[in-house]
Amino acid sequence: MAKLFAMSTHVNVADLKNKLTDYLAMVEKGAEVIVCRRNVPVARFERIQERAQHVNRSKLGSMKGTVKVLGDLTEPLIPEGDWEMLK
Repeated sequence: MAKLFAMSTHVNVADLKNKLTDYLAMVEKGAEVIVCRRNVPVARFERIQERAQHVNRSKLGSMKGTVKVLGDLTEPLIPEGDWEMLK
């Protein structure tokens, strides 16, 4: 897989804090920003590759007829005489 090498900029943390929006604008244009602490690289900011839009392939009603309901769903599962809260 081929990778395009973009312009790389090194920046110390203090400068990144002060000019974050400027560096993010650079990243949006394709530049790479290397963040350094005391001139030692610790992180890299790079543009995220855009993903294809998610396509919903589910079909409404596609599982119709696959579930069988036994009994009445509105009736309690145990007899009312066994309910402790009614005593």
